[in-house]
Formats: sequence, structure tokens, C-alpha cells
Amino acid sequence: MTGATWGLVASVFVASIVEFVEALTIVLAMGVTRGWRSAMAGVLAAVVALVAFTFAAGYALRTWMPESLLQLVVGTLLLIFGLQWLRKAVLRSSRLKALHDEEEEFAAQTAAARQAVANSRFGIDTFAFVVSFKGVFLEGVEIVFIVITFGLSADNMTAAIGGAVVAGLLVLIVGLILHKPLAMVPENTLKYGVGLLLASFGAYWAVEGLGVFTADGESLHWPGADWAILGLLAAWVVVSQVMVRILPGIKNKRREVVAR
Repeated sequence: MTGATWGLVASVFVASIVEFVEALTIVLAMGVTRGWRSAMAGVLAAVVALVAFTFAAGYALRTWMPESLLQLVVGTLLLIFGLQWLRKAVLRSSRLKALHDEEEEFAAQTAAARQAVANSRFGIDTFAFVVSFKGVFLEGVEIVFIVITFGLSADNMTAAIGGAVVAGLLVLIVGLILHKPLAMVPENTLKYGVGLLLASFGAYWAVEGLGVFTADGESLHWPGADWAILGLLAAWVVVSQVMVRILPGIKNKRREVVAR
């Protein structure tokens, strides 16, 4: 496996862990308060929907787009997605946004579940089913998006799927053993790392995809080939750390102006 492939697997693995942890928290809250049968029914329905979504999206992207256009589209989407994660991580690191806490999220979900009116259909609690389905499906869509974009752009779906599957199994096994939210996972730090990786790979593939506008329509090539990804990663680290240091000062200056 090349360095780029290892980077792909690491990116998908870490991103998937974050999403699986958040989905696990929601399902645990529903299972503990409203019943495991209803919660697992929602999970199963979400998995079926995700399989259909994955097949449709993957087939469409792979079949209808030439390589350079595919790189441009998925690279741009990855860049946007990565910058969103990076933005939240920078705000949290600069104390301008509260840190995400799985125990607080679990408490909020269980409180909402206890207050919800009981409503069952076919022996399934509607509230637990819908919340579990929504939580797993929405978090799963993000995982599917990352797997498809990384896998197709790097032309290595096997590695991308493998990274996500290992992450899912790890979170599931630990969750079953502990039977509580995985608050020990450094989720905020992982999200920062994922944001850096997504932005780096996204920028790399988006620029390569600009070749679709050339006469031959072939992908462009970075100086240094895959090593350019490390340069992009270093650049995003520098930019993000600079933002972490200057944003609090900007906010304080705005407060002073408003106070005047």
C-alpha cells in the first residue's frame, strides 16, 4: 500500500469513528429509555436505506462522470465538507464554541425520550424508531459520502470501505462492552484531524480535476505527485492554528466596539 492509500484509510477510519460514536449515543439513549426492540428496528431500517443510497450514489458518480470531472466534483465536495469540520474545530479550540460532549448529548436524548408521549405501531415505539433511524441514517450518510468520494477519487473503494467497516466494528464492540456513550473518545481532537485530512485531500483532487477544462480533458498533476498532499496538510495546519490564535482577539475587539 502506498502512502496515499494509508492516508485514505486513516482519513476514512477516523471520520467514521466520529460519526459512529455519535450514532451510538443516540441509539443507546433510545434503547435504554424506550426499548431495544424499537431502537434496533430503527437502526435496521436506516442500514437498509443507507445500502440503497450508497449503491445509487456510487453507481451514478462512477458511471456518468469522466475521471477528471469526478475528481473536480468530489474533491470540491470533500473540500467544503472538510472546511466545515475545520471551522467548527477552530471555533472550539479558540473557545468560541462549546466542546462536543457525548455524555451531555446522551443525557439530552434520554430526557427527551422520557418526556415523549408513548405511541406504538405493530409493537414498535414510534419515537424510538424515528429517532434511531434519523440518527443512524444522517450520521451514516456522512460516512457513505466520505467513503464514496475517497474511494472513487483514489480509485480504491476496497481500502475506503475497509477503513469504515473497521471503525464501525470497533465502536460497536466497545459500545457493547461498556454499554454507555464513548465519552472517552477525544472527539473534538479527532474532528480537527478529520477536517485537516478532508480539506487536504479535497484540495488535492479538486485541483487535479480542473484538467476537465483543458483541451484533452485529462486530469492535472501536482508537483511531487502524492507528496503534495503532505504540503497541503501542513498548510491547513498553519492556517488553522493562526485562526485559533487571532479569532479570540477579533471577538474581543468587536465587544469593545459594541461597548463604546
